[in-house]
Amino acid sequence: MNQGRRNKKKLKTFYLGIMILMAVCIVIAVPATIRLRQKRKATEAAIAARKYVETTDSTRFRSDTIEYEGKIYRRSSSVKAILCMGVDREGPMVEKTVHTFGGQSDGIYLIAQDTARNTLRILMIPRDTMTEITLTDLNGNILGKDIQHLTLAYAYGDGRELSCERTVEAVSGLLGGLAIDHYIAADVDVINALNDSVGGVTVTINADGMEKKDPAFIKGVTLTLKGEQAEAYVRYRDISEHYSALDRMERQKGYIMGFFEKVRERSRQDANTVENLFEMIQDHMVTDMQKDEYLKVAMDALEMGEIGEDAFYAVPGEAIVTDVYDEFYADREALAPVILELFYREVG
Repeated sequence: MNQGRRNKKKLKTFYLGIMILMAVCIVIAVPATIRLRQKRKATEAAIAARKYVETTDSTRFRSDTIEYEGKIYRRSSSVKAILCMGVDREGPMVEKTVHTFGGQSDGIYLIAQDTARNTLRILMIPRDTMTEITLTDLNGNILGKDIQHLTLAYAYGDGRELSCERTVEAVSGLLGGLAIDHYIAADVDVINALNDSVGGVTVTINADGMEKKDPAFIKGVTLTLKGEQAEAYVRYRDISEHYSALDRMERQKGYIMGFFEKVRERSRQDANTVENLFEMIQDHMVTDMQKDEYLKVAMDALEMGEIGEDAFYAVPGEAIVTDVYDEFYADREALAPVILELFYREVG
C-alpha cells in the first residue's frame, strides 16, 4: 500500500516536472517565435521594397513636360533645384581624399528656390534612403551601381566635386530623373562657427535621452546653444534606437528655422552679415555656384520672413529595421505630387 502511494507521488512529481518544463519552453519559445516572425516580416518587407526601388520608373521627371493623372505639367524655369549636403568630415575641404574616405552626407536637403518670387522651400531627404548609387574601389575605379544607403553616395567620390556629383546623381535618380541645377556641401566644422557668429540659436529639447550627449540637453528645457553644443544638438542620435536618423532630421528642421531667424536679426544691424558668414566658411564648403548665386539663395531665405513648417517637405516612405542598419524606402508614387508642387506648374 505504501509502495503504491510512493509510486503515485513519484508519478505526480514527474508530471509536475513535465508541466513546469513545458511552461518554461513556452515562455522561451513564444518570444523567440515572435521575434522570428518580426524578423521574417521585416525581411519580406525589405525585399518587396527593394524590388519596388529597382522597378519604379526612374525617368518620370527627366522631361521638362510630363503628364500626370490626366493633367500636363511643365518644369518651372524660375525654380532652381539646389542640393545641400552636410558632410560628417572635419577640417577644411580644400583637398581631395581617397575614394570612400571623403565622409558621408548625413544631412541631405533639396532646396526649391523660386528666383521670381524670392522664396525657398526645402525637401528633406532621409540619409538612410535606399536608392541606386555608384560604387568604386579605393582608386576610384567604378565597380557598378547598387541599391545602398543614399548617405554613402558622397563617400564614393573624392571628398569634393566628384562626391557632390555622385550624390546629385543618386538624388536625381531617386526623384525620377529630376534635373538638379546646383549643389553645395559643407563639413561639420561650420556648424559651431556659424552658430556662434549669430549669437547662438535658441532651441527647446523635445526628446528623451539627449542628456547622454550634453547634461544641459534635458527634455523640456529651452536653451541657447553655444560652442560645441550646436554640433552636438544637430548631429546627435542614439544609434541603439531605431529610426534615430529620422528623429534627428526633425530636430535639424527646427534648428534651421531658428538659425535663419537669428541671421535675419543680425542682418537688420549689419547688411553684410550673410556675405561675412559665407566668407568665414569658404574653406569648409564645396559648391558649383558662383558667389552671387549662393548669396541670393540666402537672401531669398531672409526676404521670406519667418521660415515656418510650411516651407518644409519630407520624402514620403517607410522605415524598415534590419539586423544591421535602418533602411528607408521612398514611396515614389506619393513623392510624385510633391515634386510637381515644388518644381513644376500645371499648364493644361
